Amino acid sequence: MPTHRTFFATYIIASRRNGRLYTGMTANLVARAWRHRTGTFGWFSKTYGCNRLVWFQRFDWVVEAIRREKQIKEWKRDWKLKLIEEGNPGWLDLAAGWFPENDPGWEPPTEQD
Repeated sequence: MPTHRTFFATYIIASRRNGRLYTGMTANLVARAWRHRTGTFGWFSKTYGCNRLVWFQRFDWVVEAIRREKQIKEWKRDWKLKLIEEGNPGWLDLAAGWFPENDPGWEPPTEQD
């Protein structure tokens, strides 16, 4: 996955299967996933251990991504769980292979949005 902005995304990060959920949107999903993974994105992900990208949706326009984020944030928890289960029944970390931390020449992505 490229580390530069190629699309907007609405996403859900989880602490574990059926655990805490965080819904957000970004113009750089790779960088945002990295910040959640390392606990450097706000207090919520660090406090509750939300570091597993379990769902995301791509958008061409920022207004669409914002609209979807707001829609999902208003949903009941059960609806969010169903959305995740439909696309990712194993609650796998969709960003698991994005970061080659063991490569000495690799640098974490930066986020400008």
